[in-house]
Amino acid sequence: MASITFVLIVAGATVTSNDAGLSVPDWPTSFGSIYKIPRMVGGVKFEHTHRMIAEFVGLLTIIFAIWVWRVDKRRWMKWLGIAALGTVILQGVLGGLTVLYFLPPAISSAHAAVGQTFFCIACAIALFTGQRWVDCVPENLPAAERRPSLLTLSVLSIVVMYLQLVLGAMFRHHGMSWWPHVLDAPLVAFILGWTVVRVLTQHSAIREIRRPAVLLLTLLITQIFLGFLAFVTRVAWGKDAVQPELPMVISTVAHVAVGALLLAVTVILTIQVWRHLPSSSIEHTTDRERRTVAA
Repeated sequence: MASITFVLIVAGATVTSNDAGLSVPDWPTSFGSIYKIPRMVGGVKFEHTHRMIAEFVGLLTIIFAIWVWRVDKRRWMKWLGIAALGTVILQGVLGGLTVLYFLPPAISSAHAAVGQTFFCIACAIALFTGQRWVDCVPENLPAAERRPSLLTLSVLSIVVMYLQLVLGAMFRHHGMSWWPHVLDAPLVAFILGWTVVRVLTQHSAIREIRRPAVLLLTLLITQIFLGFLAFVTRVAWGKDAVQPELPMVISTVAHVAVGALLLAVTVILTIQVWRHLPSSSIEHTTDRERRTVAA
């Protein structure tokens, strides 16, 4: 589910980058039909493909919510399944409202933010249902740790990433200028870099924390490069373009995609840090729960 949700985010970014949001002018139908596939020409091929992938993600989420409620004995997993279902419904409604109200920046940006939230939930579900999560015995983080704590840094990383996500969405959907998004980028890089350095210097022996931190650093470096490239192609070179040009589309879509991965990895890192705290309760999976998840 996480993989196809990532594809959905890329498809959504392709719609926005090609200014194809109103290529299919009605919702929930497409050119008046629930099931007929329209002629996939122009912006329609981007918008309708995005809708079809979204419908598939919604179907998978419904199936998962039913499955986890019937099979998984972990109460918090049942509610996570319900949260995923509620989030994907909200995402669909926001997507429809963007069409019905002709792409208002606030609703379009909320649509982007909720989509990223659902992707994080899907990645967390993949983590929680994996065999490694079930079999892993958490290694406790040191009790005496520098201030702020690693958990505080991890949560702060999520907060600044979400702020950057909203600012970027508002810029892409013509709700504000580019400069708040660009000015916030150094803060995001600083907080995420601080978090990675803390992990690699103090907790590198714990594999479940070290691996997402290394991936986070790799994605951060990539995202900085893509952000610069997207700024150059969209603001410097493409501001007077009659229609989106290919370099702008590619750089913007890649920037959004890596940003989604960056946020998801930050969430996974935060979950793992929380799990390895001495006082954490989430890692105390009973033998009965382990057998249930493994089955």
